[in-house]
Amino acid sequence: MKKSLELYIGIMSGTSLDGIDVALVDLSGDRIGLVATHFQAYPQDLKDALLALHHPAPNELHQTQIIANRLARDYANATLVLLQANNIPAHEIRAIGCHGQTIRHRPELGYTIQLGNAALLAELTGISVISDFRSRDIAAKGQGAPLVPAFHDRVLRHPDIHRVIVNIGGISNLTDLPPGRPTTGFDCGPGNLLMDAWIQEHQSCAYDKDGTWAASGKVIPALLQRLLTEPFFNAAPPKSSGRDLFNLHWLRENLRGDEMPEDVQATLLALTIHGIADSIQRFCQGAQEIYLCGGGAHNQALISRLNATLPQCSIQLTDTLGIGADWLEAIAFAWLGQQTLQGKSANLPEATGACHPCILGAIYQA
Repeated sequence: MKKSLELYIGIMSGTSLDGIDVALVDLSGDRIGLVATHFQAYPQDLKDALLALHHPAPNELHQTQIIANRLARDYANATLVLLQANNIPAHEIRAIGCHGQTIRHRPELGYTIQLGNAALLAELTGISVISDFRSRDIAAKGQGAPLVPAFHDRVLRHPDIHRVIVNIGGISNLTDLPPGRPTTGFDCGPGNLLMDAWIQEHQSCAYDKDGTWAASGKVIPALLQRLLTEPFFNAAPPKSSGRDLFNLHWLRENLRGDEMPEDVQATLLALTIHGIADSIQRFCQGAQEIYLCGGGAHNQALISRLNATLPQCSIQLTDTLGIGADWLEAIAFAWLGQQTLQGKSANLPEATGACHPCILGAIYQA
């Protein structure tokens, strides 16, 4: 008798602010079955509004709620487009795991904010929604991030090979999967967000395709060293970060003012590579295989220089392991939603620093 499907949807909109990733996943068996995907880009006015909410501003409480409702409608639209394209009725979906859009992440002060009105999303889709995954971990004295290492541990671990999974989104983070030892994970530093912001300001491009503009410049050693004096880079894990720290204001404070823009971009690329490579060399000793995911995994200049920096490791995309680099995080939040409904803890205290394992998320029944 054929086993029935157990369908979940994962929704991820990350620090890069590029748009909404939606993954429809079958979680009925031991293997994760990716059924369908959909990407919905953020329009520029929404990007601008979200960026503005990262900093104190007049009437920000009102604006936060208006944008949360808008995101819920966009999440719902993206979900329904995916379901309609695949002729799947909403009632066949067990739940949506929705990360929401981070606008503030201050675990050292005991809070994190991910926008997206989950109650409205449940109402608009007719599907139960699990959201607010980070807050329970922070309540247990954790960082609330990264949360995806638990999923990496579940699906990408090898019994004999030391693997490291590196997600290069707006912020870079890694998961260390050493055979016979506990899984750990932490944020490494800026991924794409500084490079995206700099090229947007100087070239009016959303991102530096293949790192071409960065490759046209030269690294400024003195600037790189100034950037690396940021205490985050030398801090031991567990640690997490975001736009609260790494933003254009932080970058400008370290500029002299006479740098060529392409040289700054080259230096920002070098900063991202250093954050990843140094983290692996210091905290993932003995790593044999590195698997990349997230938007930065398609930056050819980044991959080439990461290979040169870590020649002892094999570096590939997670596609090689059967999970697309562009969809891994959305798939992970579908799985995290399932863990919540099943009453299972899904944080890794070794990654987040929480005092104990926690059942994550808040459930909004359809």
